[in-house]
Amino acid sequence: MTVIYQQRRARLAELLEVPAILVTSPVNVRYLTGLDSSNAAVLVRADGTAKLATDSRYIEMTRDLGIETVEAGNVAAELAEPGAGIEAAHMTVAVYNGLGDDLVPLEPLVERLRTVKDEDELELLRTACAITDAAFADVTGKITPGMTERAVAHLLEARMVELGADRPAFETIVAAGENGSIPHHSPTDRELRAGDLVTMDFGALYRGYHADMTRTVCLGEPAAWQRDLYELVATAQAAGRTALRPGAQACEVDAAARTVIGEAGQGENFRHGLGHGVGLEIHEEPFLGPSRTGRLEDRVPITVEPGVYLPGRGGVRIEDTLVTREGGPELLTKTTKELLVL
Repeated sequence: MTVIYQQRRARLAELLEVPAILVTSPVNVRYLTGLDSSNAAVLVRADGTAKLATDSRYIEMTRDLGIETVEAGNVAAELAEPGAGIEAAHMTVAVYNGLGDDLVPLEPLVERLRTVKDEDELELLRTACAITDAAFADVTGKITPGMTERAVAHLLEARMVELGADRPAFETIVAAGENGSIPHHSPTDRELRAGDLVTMDFGALYRGYHADMTRTVCLGEPAAWQRDLYELVATAQAAGRTALRPGAQACEVDAAARTVIGEAGQGENFRHGLGHGVGLEIHEEPFLGPSRTGRLEDRVPITVEPGVYLPGRGGVRIEDTLVTREGGPELLTKTTKELLVL
C-alpha cells in the first residue's frame, strides 16, 4: 500500500507551482500517507520528497508508512518551509498567523486528485455499497406500523456494522409521512403509520470510504398521488443516471433530471442539487447542480439523487452511488428502484 501513497504524492508534486505544499486537512493527509488521525500534517515538495508530522498519540501508527516522520505537537509549525503553499480552504487564520507571512494560499489541489479514484479505492466503495444494499434488504422485512423513525434508523445502522461496516457513513435519515418533505430530516419518535411513504437515506463506512443510498418505500398500498410522485422521481433519476458520463458538464447532468421534474410542474419542489462525489468524505467534489461548472472525468464515484418534497404531505427521493465509466456508469448500489410496498 505504501506504493499507492508514494504515487499520490508524486502526482501532487507534479501540480505544484511553489517549492512545496503543507497539507493539514486530516482527510488529505490520510489520502497522501495512509495515516488516519486528528492531528497530522505532511509536507510534499516539488522534487517529490515528503515529510510527515504527528503527535505522540499517532506516532506508532507511522512505522510502516514509508515516509520520513517526526513527532511534534504543533505539526504545521514543524513542517512549514519558506515559500510553501498551504491549503487555504482548511487552515485556520490562527494557525496561519503563527507560521509567518511567507506562505502561499493555494486552491484545493489534493481534492482535485481525490476526485478520480484508483481501482483500490473503487473496490472499497463497492464493498461499502454492498454492505448498504444488504442492510436494507435485511431491515425492510422488519419495518412495520408502530415503529418509530428512530428505531428504523437504529436497525439500519446496527445491521451495517454487523455486516462489516466501520460505522454508518453519516447520520441515517428516516422520514415518515409528512416528515418526508424535509430532505435532511433527523429521525424522531414519530411512529410509522399505514399509508406512509418512508424515505431512508443511509450508507456504510468501510475502511474510510463512504456509501450513500436513498430508497422510499410505502407502508401498505400507495395512494394514486404517492405512486405518481414515485414514478416521476424514478423517471428523473433514470435520466440523471443516463446523462452521467465522462466529459459531461456537471450542470448538464443535473438538468437531465431536473427537466423531467420541472415539466411535471414540480420544479419548485426539487430543492437541492442532483448529486455529489463520495470517497473519503461523504460529500466531496464534484457536485451536480444547476450552477455547477466543470466536466466529469472517468472513474469518479458520484450520487444521483433527485427528490420531490410536498410540504405537509411527504416526499420521495431515490439515490444511487455510481462511478463514471466510458461505456456507461457503473452502479454500486444495486437495490431495486421499484416502489417497495411493505
